[in-house]
Amino acid sequence: MTPTDYRGIFRRMRSQGMLLAMMKDSEINGVLKKIARNIIACESKIISANKKDISKALSAGKTNAFIDRLKLDKKRIRSMAAQVIEVSRLPSPLGKVLSARKRPNGLKIRKVSVPLGTLLIIYESRPNVTSDCAALCLKSGNAVILRGGSDAVKSNEAIYSAIRPALPSKIKDTVFFVKDTSRETVNGILKLNGLIDAVIPRGGEGLIKAVVKNSRIPVIYHGKGVCNLYVHKDADMGMAVAIALNAKVSRPGVCNAIENLLVDKAVSEKFLPMIHSAYAANQVEMRGCIETRKILAGIKAASQSDWDTEYLAKIISIKVVSGISQACEFINTHGSRHSEAIITSSLKAAKVFFDFVDAACLYHNASTRFTDGGEFGMGAEIGISNQKLHPRGPVGLEELTSYKYIVSGTGQIRK
Repeated sequence: MTPTDYRGIFRRMRSQGMLLAMMKDSEINGVLKKIARNIIACESKIISANKKDISKALSAGKTNAFIDRLKLDKKRIRSMAAQVIEVSRLPSPLGKVLSARKRPNGLKIRKVSVPLGTLLIIYESRPNVTSDCAALCLKSGNAVILRGGSDAVKSNEAIYSAIRPALPSKIKDTVFFVKDTSRETVNGILKLNGLIDAVIPRGGEGLIKAVVKNSRIPVIYHGKGVCNLYVHKDADMGMAVAIALNAKVSRPGVCNAIENLLVDKAVSEKFLPMIHSAYAANQVEMRGCIETRKILAGIKAASQSDWDTEYLAKIISIKVVSGISQACEFINTHGSRHSEAIITSSLKAAKVFFDFVDAACLYHNASTRFTDGGEFGMGAEIGISNQKLHPRGPVGLEELTSYKYIVSGTGQIRK
């Protein structure tokens, strides 16, 4: 397709997006339920397409974590359909009166939630993002341009082929899949700031930097996840081991897995051998600071760059800290402002941690793996935003809205 072709499609999307925004919530819910049924009905087709993508990825020598993000099976496809249904059951984020006031001159001013408009979502190897983003955007009244990565193109096309037939003719073009995965095409689309209201890149650091560099469209980005877990001196040791294990091992290739484990010096001699046994049993490679290696002599030394690395693998860097102040300082220096956790029985320590650590999601006695739109009751998510302007944390329905001011008068003029 040429830039002119895309311009025509995107103009049509904006026009149909206005119709989508005016549809009743019950109508949109019906569309979402049909999408979910179509995904189940196309299960075999989607799995067949996914196998081709996986075969290509294996031939290219992709990592196990990458293959895990790419892989679809019956369970994951059923989960995709279930998330679409979950989104349909959520209340509409549109038309909410966010605030209202009456001025002394009698003007009534209401702040009301509305869709962002037309969104461009660029993502990499997770094909489930196709259905998640389509569902969230439809429910929030936004038209959406989906551009997946070349590694998952067959899977994404198969999922999109299940979505499009469910759309009524009047909004048929509000979900559009860009088959061309070339950088030239993407960079051209990123210049269409008059037709697209926001771009959301979901993927690795390289993708995000490229989008930010080349886009004329406002960017809501999902940054890397260098997440940290701090074991405070008043932590329950059994709880700390269980959470540290879950936060690293349950799915190491995702952005809400921890990459750094901070251990209070006061409990380091007791805790470190415990977590070493748990990690070793789960084939986790450990890298430690000087103090850590005095206790765990057999592990590798952590380099300065390790503290800033998103491994997305069974590797963890461990540092002994003098107390909560050093832990907070370390996290604010090396973390990516994604998800950070403290394990402690002290509510005072937890409050200090919450007050001083700067991140989208903070946890007390719980795994960072809960940073997820579904786990937060949002049904699904577009991504996890590390930003502070507009959305922060899981980007769900409410984060995909803006607002307008509705001003009602009785003939007032400004003097």
